[in-house]
Amino acid sequence: MNKDKWKNSKLSIILIGPQMGENIGASARAMLNFGIENMRIVNPRDGWPNSRAKSMSAGAGRVLDTAQLFNKTSEALSDLNFVFATTARTRDLSKEVMSPERAMLYARSLIQEGKNVGFMFGPESSGLSNEDIAQANVLVSVPVNPDFSSLNLSQCVLLLAYEWQRQVTTIPPEIMTLAGTELASIKEIQSLVDRSEEALSARNFFWPKDKSESMLLSFRNMFSRLKLTKMDVQIFHGIFKAMEKSRKD
Repeated sequence: MNKDKWKNSKLSIILIGPQMGENIGASARAMLNFGIENMRIVNPRDGWPNSRAKSMSAGAGRVLDTAQLFNKTSEALSDLNFVFATTARTRDLSKEVMSPERAMLYARSLIQEGKNVGFMFGPESSGLSNEDIAQANVLVSVPVNPDFSSLNLSQCVLLLAYEWQRQVTTIPPEIMTLAGTELASIKEIQSLVDRSEEALSARNFFWPKDKSESMLLSFRNMFSRLKLTKMDVQIFHGIFKAMEKSRKD
């Protein structure tokens, strides 16, 4: 058997606010089954490390041993170039939606270009919040029964991990087009969003006050779905620098 295709990748599985250690352990097992070892955990309910996660991992303890722990979603995504958010239901935020198959095919194309890619999974009881989803580039929607759409966390991780390993290594040219560019990291985009918000707030753009919170969320979501390159980010910074200079003058 050719073991090269099972080597660890730059694909990261990010668990946001997982509630049960058993689900974290089962997710680690599912990941290693399909050659994924990079786990990131954000604010787990029962703390970390977790003995129940270890026992449930059934031999995939090395995934848990190297798992990275974060306090905030933004910290867990900061060094990634592209982030997918998994959800089983339609959201209020406007964002491109991909099937698990197409999402993993696209993820492979990005990783072949040297990009760091992550898939976010939300808490068992509620799924990802709009605030988390606004930081992702694309949604991944699993085609489940609309009358019973709640997937167990580890089952969802297993489903996506299976799609990852099932994909062939030959990527269609139309998917490689964007991957050939130098995508900005999530941290670089967040820095741009922060500067943009500051500049626009100084001009009372987010008004009236009672709608400013939803406006800000939509504003952040808009930037995350643009698939900005490093050059795009530099241009935007130049625009806001010119605006700031003009205001001072």
